[in-house]
Amino acid sequence: MGLELKLVAIDKPADVNLILGQSHFIKTVEDLYEALVSSVPGVKFGLAFCEASGACLIRTEGTDEALKAVAVTAAQAIGAGHSFVIVLRDAFPVNVLNAVKACPEVCRIYCATANPLQVVVAETDQGRGILGVVDGSSPKGVEDAAGVAWRQELLQKFGYKR
Repeated sequence: MGLELKLVAIDKPADVNLILGQSHFIKTVEDLYEALVSSVPGVKFGLAFCEASGACLIRTEGTDEALKAVAVTAAQAIGAGHSFVIVLRDAFPVNVLNAVKACPEVCRIYCATANPLQVVVAETDQGRGILGVVDGSSPKGVEDAAGVAWRQELLQKFGYKR
């Protein structure tokens, strides 16, 4: 038996957010679809779920064909059974994350990000599994008063702070 570690860079448009997670059942696709459309009316998203048994297909749903294609491409690159990728446009993960986590099939969320993303994948003779993620860049310092003001203004702009 062998083990190989791989670093998979996720190719996605800069203007989208991505949620990467793990679940345990084929019904994930339907339940995540319902969670997303119930959380944000008119949400634009694509969803891809990697089935881990049977036909081992990538199951897809979504409200936007281009975002579905981005989700499928990411799921194919990762190739880990029972993983799912949600790609959002004009919505933030914070708007849907509690509903996603509340789905009975969801076991884990690895990340929810708009940043450049790399996924650390372990590959064995059996298949692939996600070990973790590299989400964005490393810190370059500690925020000062100007940084606090910028953060608060940004949150106000997004409607999360008054």
